[in-house]
Amino acid sequence: MVEWFQFAFWCSVGFVFYAYLGYPLLLWALSCWRSHDVLRRDVRPSVTFIITAYNEERRIEEKLKNTMSLTYPAEHLEILVASDCSSDRTDDIVRSFAPGRIHLVRSPVRKGKEAAQKLAVQAAHGEILVFSDSATILPQDAIINIVRNFADPSVGCVSSIDRFVDKDGMLSGEGAYVRYEMWLRSLESRVYSLVGLSGSFFAARRKLCRDWATDLQSDFNTLLNSIKLHQRGVLDPLSIGYYQNISDERKEFERKARTVVRGISVLMKNLSLLNPFQYGIFAWQLFSHKLCRWLVPFALCSALVSNVFLVGHWDGYLVSFFMQVSMYASTLAWFTLGQRARSLALLKVPSFFVLANASIMVAWFRYLKGERITLWNPSSRS
Repeated sequence: MVEWFQFAFWCSVGFVFYAYLGYPLLLWALSCWRSHDVLRRDVRPSVTFIITAYNEERRIEEKLKNTMSLTYPAEHLEILVASDCSSDRTDDIVRSFAPGRIHLVRSPVRKGKEAAQKLAVQAAHGEILVFSDSATILPQDAIINIVRNFADPSVGCVSSIDRFVDKDGMLSGEGAYVRYEMWLRSLESRVYSLVGLSGSFFAARRKLCRDWATDLQSDFNTLLNSIKLHQRGVLDPLSIGYYQNISDERKEFERKARTVVRGISVLMKNLSLLNPFQYGIFAWQLFSHKLCRWLVPFALCSALVSNVFLVGHWDGYLVSFFMQVSMYASTLAWFTLGQRARSLALLKVPSFFVLANASIMVAWFRYLKGERITLWNPSSRS
């Protein structure tokens, strides 16, 4: 019996380390001799810039002003606001703002973010479709930078880099996880392709958006459509989207859980992409970055339970048990003791790790219960 617990413990620990450290290290090693550099050069294709909105009367004007300030030839730029049947003043503000330059595409019935985006995609005329959320502020050269990647015929879609700002618009600490995720995406781009796009700001060739799904997470699904059409997704280090982080941890937890439920739904409808004989190295990337990451909570539970039965068999098991209990205790302290505890750097990383995986576990339970999320309420970031 002890052997079985040892097997479960070491397999679980190894799985967690592979998902978060082994996979990136293998990517780094591969990138040293296998580098798919992107051919970037100045091009000016026709672009349709799509802003998705639902009840955004508080920040839609700022977003429209920001969009109008973007540097790109006006004759090659179409701006659409896809309103998911907003019930506040959002649509009125859009209609009154720069008539003839900004066009409203309104859904007559609220069906969700992707349904509103589909209406905009159907109305779009651009060769390149650029998607952005109302809460995301872009630098002036955002469109110029992101479309440069499409000079490379192997590129089907492009993701931006996420940057957090505080309430005053100043850059804030992004946290270890966001820096880690951006580093991982850069490695994936060099080896072959991204596995996911930043939903707040990304671009895609028009042909990838023809069969737009209204029930699947658009950023993830667009990337997978790109792979099916034998093109790849890349990260552009110069394309940056600035947005405020969610200050309420409970709302952030719920946002993460919703995002994972939507991501699992996309993956389950595209399981064929995990076939390495058909999709080569991308199948490994998809398996490692998405599926393995989403299975980590179960490995953590297995590691803790098996460790309980091994404590008396070796001092190392006692140490590992203490480390695990400390990690969960620090998360509880970080979550319940208020702002002073949350400011302690020692608690931030393990607490974020535990809460992120707890949200994934919740997402699995919701998905297995049959929950599918299409409607969305934009998160309050103030």
